[in-house]
Amino acid sequence: MAEPLKMDIEEIMRHLPHRYPFLLVDRVLACEPGKYVHALKNVTYNEPFFPGHFPHRPVMPGVMIIEALAQVCGILAFKTVNVIPDHDTRFYFVAIDNARFRKPVEPGDQLVLKVVLKRAFKGIWKFDCIAEVDNQEVAAAEIMVAPETKAPAPKGAPKSSPVAGDAG
Repeated sequence: MAEPLKMDIEEIMRHLPHRYPFLLVDRVLACEPGKYVHALKNVTYNEPFFPGHFPHRPVMPGVMIIEALAQVCGILAFKTVNVIPDHDTRFYFVAIDNARFRKPVEPGDQLVLKVVLKRAFKGIWKFDCIAEVDNQEVAAAEIMVAPETKAPAPKGAPKSSPVAGDAG
């Protein structure tokens, strides 16, 4: 059995179009294309959203946790189809289901982002996603993404048109 792939920030930036302050993945700890990816986001007080959310007690917004999970979905999708994206290839966020937030994420936390490919059908990719801090679930959701018209789709699936919300 092959060792799971790991990615540093340079390789992550080759697989995602996001840049500061919106790149929310610092490292890929393990990835098996077509199956799963585990990634890391180091949460620091220097995040641009903390001064306003909230000044008296900084808490990472839930929507940013979901975005971090969606970016990890994008990494897994590109690794699965073995494509290094360019300006014409990206996956778009198309749905979030069953999102749950269980505990606040604060500066100093290491957010471990775990994504499993549930299925890819007719150009829609569905993932089970969990965010953890200290091995405790802080958020979870089912996330769906679809490729931009020029992006690769699962083998045999039609390509879908772009929609709002960038996942990768």
